[in-house]
Amino acid sequence: MSGLREMLIRGSEKVIAHYRLLLAGAKTEKERELYLSRIEREQRLLERLHDSLPGRQAA
Repeated sequence: MSGLREMLIRGSEKVIAHYRLLLAGAKTEKERELYLSRIEREQRLLERLHDSLPGRQAA
């Protein structure tokens, strides 16, 4: 199951990077807000994935 979590973590990191690229090219404030909210949502999911990894509490 750890392999699946690691894959999800890598995927979330890629999604965040993609949204950051889109944010850099945003033409309107509405686009900026949309991409920022998606980045924040994805970061929350990523934090949950990191928190669920065994051994993370001890670090």
